[in-house]
Amino acid sequence: MKTLTLAGTALTVLAAGSTSVIAADTAAVLTNYSNIAEAKYQDSLTTAMDLQSAVETLLASPSAETLDAARSAWLAARVPYQQSEVFRFGNAIVDDWEGKVNAWPLDEGLIDYVSTSYGGPSDENALAVLNVVANPSFELSGKTIDASDITPALLESELHEADGVEANVATGYHAIEFLLWGQDLNGTNHGAGNRPFTDYAIGADCTNGNCDRRGAYLKAATELLISDLDWIAAQWAIDGQARTILLADENAGISAMLTGMGSLSYGEQAGERMRLGLMLNDPEEEHDCFSDNTHNSHYYDGKGVQNVYLGEYTRVNGEVVSGASLSDLVMAVNKDLDAEMRTKLTTTMDALGAMKAAADGGFSYDQMLEQGNAKGQALIMDGINGLVDQTKSIERVVSTLKLDGIEFEGSDSLDNPSAVFN
Repeated sequence: MKTLTLAGTALTVLAAGSTSVIAADTAAVLTNYSNIAEAKYQDSLTTAMDLQSAVETLLASPSAETLDAARSAWLAARVPYQQSEVFRFGNAIVDDWEGKVNAWPLDEGLIDYVSTSYGGPSDENALAVLNVVANPSFELSGKTIDASDITPALLESELHEADGVEANVATGYHAIEFLLWGQDLNGTNHGAGNRPFTDYAIGADCTNGNCDRRGAYLKAATELLISDLDWIAAQWAIDGQARTILLADENAGISAMLTGMGSLSYGEQAGERMRLGLMLNDPEEEHDCFSDNTHNSHYYDGKGVQNVYLGEYTRVNGEVVSGASLSDLVMAVNKDLDAEMRTKLTTTMDALGAMKAAADGGFSYDQMLEQGNAKGQALIMDGINGLVDQTKSIERVVSTLKLDGIEFEGSDSLDNPSAVFN
């Protein structure tokens, strides 16, 4: 029926035969998928604008209350965005863009002050503690950079992935997260970052120096996030490039949908975001490590996969976007497989929901990662196992629909665990 081959870190699903059995209404499925993508990115933009408003209030009137409000706005902004990650891997436009807004992990010392335990420059990253906030001028790639004015252009063009190092993340959600929370120095104990609001205070009340430049960085990063989200939302509009490409070839479009589902489920979420951190017992591997929001990040990633298969998404205003779905296509060919896929997606969401509920109740993801914490390991592993198991059914969907050569992202943590410790 099919073979699974490991090519590097990618699972390749090869279907028997060359003639697709996809039903004639695939255009409706792809249109609904595009509508959901547009809605998710529009919601991400809307909530980012709420974040910008909260940041402006924080900078104008720094206080514990305005800092908490900005943090709450950041957390709210993550909900629609994480559900959009399922559009990665199968859509080149999204993949080429995504690193600007959600790259991780990051060497936060590039941006601002860090604890002495953080260390210094390394062979892997000479800019690990550059601290742009404290330095209005610095050397980068053999030239002097004037950073006296911290602007979106400086962050995007000069700093982000500077020297070709992916850990030099200067833009996006996680740069903003660090600026709002600061480092989480609690290890596997409960507690997130605890940046004081006085890091944004004016004059003598300023703590840790350079409060004006720190504020300028936060403002620039938030402004850039909004422009990036505005751009990607436009790509999924009626005449947008991402939608146009997807609809141009129906088989390729359905393949893109399944590639995103399988790659996010398996290599990215189950592997790189969950299993790897658990193997290393390392909170630095958390996706939202400064804010201790990782449990929500995982939950809404999983929700995004389920959204695509069922063809429905609930917007932040409560409106439901729904229509023709992958489930409809699979049901027309194999009702049992559709029921299996739906059941496994529900099982995964139940497991991720249990992990989320435990973290919301005070048992933080940091604590779950602690070596020897059986309860935490079980919660995380239930989510991992659900994601891996649902990927097997996604592979069966690919085979059943007779789609050729789809590759799912892999992870050493799942495919070659011994390599993690080499």
